[in-house]
Amino acid sequence: MRIASVVGARPNFIKLAPVSRELRKSFDEIIIHTGQHYDYEMDKVFFDQLEIPRPDFHLGVGSGSHGRQTAEMLCRIEEILLQTGPDLVLVFGDTNSTLAGALAAVKLQVKVGHVEAGLRSFDKTMPEEVNRVLVDHCSHILLCPTPTAVANLRREGLTENVYLTGDVMVDAQKDCQIIAERRSGILQELGLSPKGYSLATAHRAANTDDPHRLSSIAEAMEEIGDVVFPCHPRTEKFLRQLGLWERLKERVKVIKPVGYLDMMVLEKNARQILTDSGGVQKEAYLLGVPCITLREETEWVETVEDGWNVLAGADRNRIVALARGFSPAGRQKEVFGHGDASFKVVQHIAELLGKS
Repeated sequence: MRIASVVGARPNFIKLAPVSRELRKSFDEIIIHTGQHYDYEMDKVFFDQLEIPRPDFHLGVGSGSHGRQTAEMLCRIEEILLQTGPDLVLVFGDTNSTLAGALAAVKLQVKVGHVEAGLRSFDKTMPEEVNRVLVDHCSHILLCPTPTAVANLRREGLTENVYLTGDVMVDAQKDCQIIAERRSGILQELGLSPKGYSLATAHRAANTDDPHRLSSIAEAMEEIGDVVFPCHPRTEKFLRQLGLWERLKERVKVIKPVGYLDMMVLEKNARQILTDSGGVQKEAYLLGVPCITLREETEWVETVEDGWNVLAGADRNRIVALARGFSPAGRQKEVFGHGDASFKVVQHIAELLGKS
């Protein structure tokens, strides 16, 4: 039986890595890469470092408006599904690639599986939130990372083929943490000491496309001072347009995007992490690093409830105050599972397809 895994962006690649290894023990897998992330630092390096098989199809869609990008993916994925005839299409997370893969499959009456189902920020101004809801409601099997995700689906009337698997990113971190520490020299390259810096990322359109919010976040990073900032290409473009790029580089260690192994080392050794990324919030939690989220809401509510993540929005003063004063109290709970989520994902897919 054949499974088509659809990916296109950094968070998808990380989730695919452990799942693909499990899938190939029982299924014929093809990988469709939409090309949503299209430069080496944000694309091929993840396949190399995470040892993901080379994609069978690379669509090279690239950037564009949400509508144009999703529509182009949808057309091209449909062609491939008609050509290859998979028994199930597996999608990951909440990107435009996730939505396009799910829609292409369900329109062709091909079963859809959603890894990381049930997440909700309850903010439908976020494109990712719209993607999550739509994908969940057209999927045939919903593979949830947490009990909160299961409860969210139940409130929306989704109870059939809903499974609590744990989070596949726990599996990915277990696989890669030792490799990262052995292979990455990023701390030495940047002249960093463990716990001697803050790490920041910012890429969401709500922050980058709003001049006031982006300026406030940049000014907060400048005031905090000892910040390492792997800068997303879109973020760099908007910082340059606002005339903030050169000034920021004088006060913040701005670097190009890094691969997964280097990013894991940077995250693990940071004193704290400032981010608007859902995946980085969760990685911070799994690594035991305090996180300040540059948003007013989060889909990873467990990290906030457990006291290791705090919502700062884009308020400069609040970001700075939290960077100087936020300290988690108590130990973490294992809210995302124990590192066997990928096995459970494949087990439930096999049951759905009658292959158990």
